[in-house]
Amino acid sequence: MESTHTLTTQIRTKAQELGFARIGVARAETLTEEGRKLREWLSRGFYATMDWMEGNVEKRVDPRLVLPEAKSVISLAMNYYVDVPHRDEQGIGKISRYAWGDDYHTVLTSRILSLVECIKSLRPGVRAKVYVDTGPVMDKAWAVRAGVGWLGKHTNVITKEHGSWVFLGEILLDLELEYDEPIEDFCGTCRACIDACPTGAIVDEYLLDSNRCISYLTIEHRGEIPGELGREFQNWIYGCDICQDVCPWNRFQQPTTEAAFSPRQENVAPKLGELAEMSSSEFSQRFRRSPIKRTKHKGFIRNVKAVLRAKGG
Repeated sequence: MESTHTLTTQIRTKAQELGFARIGVARAETLTEEGRKLREWLSRGFYATMDWMEGNVEKRVDPRLVLPEAKSVISLAMNYYVDVPHRDEQGIGKISRYAWGDDYHTVLTSRILSLVECIKSLRPGVRAKVYVDTGPVMDKAWAVRAGVGWLGKHTNVITKEHGSWVFLGEILLDLELEYDEPIEDFCGTCRACIDACPTGAIVDEYLLDSNRCISYLTIEHRGEIPGELGREFQNWIYGCDICQDVCPWNRFQQPTTEAAFSPRQENVAPKLGELAEMSSSEFSQRFRRSPIKRTKHKGFIRNVKAVLRAKGG
């Protein structure tokens, strides 16, 4: 049977072969301090209408309530950056880079399941659970615990190699592995992300009020968008990259080699006038296998019209 060191090395090697830019391993234990901050964030109502955030808090804090036998949490990061600038032009909508290509949930889940199969071939009978931005798992907290990156003041995980342009996923395992240490927080005194947010959503360092966040409002929010916030959207119709675009660490970004994240041409500089007339069936066809389908046709058209109103269109 392989030693813990050998097994961990084999898992790391396979993860790299599968296209993951970073992998880290943390001991499966209670996220005491992170749990305290989560409860405080919830108590202040910063989760907006994302009511599911209030549920399963204990499971979010302790992975052993999800997988009782869990001994390790593997955190995985995949680079999605593409070196194409957003066009800041009248009549052109802006979509977050993460949504330019195929749905990352599908891409990452497939790769992580392949990694699990590899682990099972090395250790038959192993128990594992996989998460990609789903379920009661604090993906950012585990990425920090596992040394994948540090939590930026904009509340995104920043890696030294790829900045914050990474998707995260996790594997809970009932295996002891070699564990990584968290890395230093390199944000220092920088306030670029806080100062750049047009709606003031980053209310303090490492503290985000979803009620004011353009990404939340254009993706998760249901219902109308408050006019005073919609006027600050700066043509963002799905997601927002402002706090990442201004981050100094994103000067070290590298283009992804993952073809699935290559921009669909129609997503890079979509015309607001054409989008506003899009039917439900056209929306379904255009955004097939895209994360943009999450906001549904009604929500997407709402976003487009909010931007057009702000521009007097």
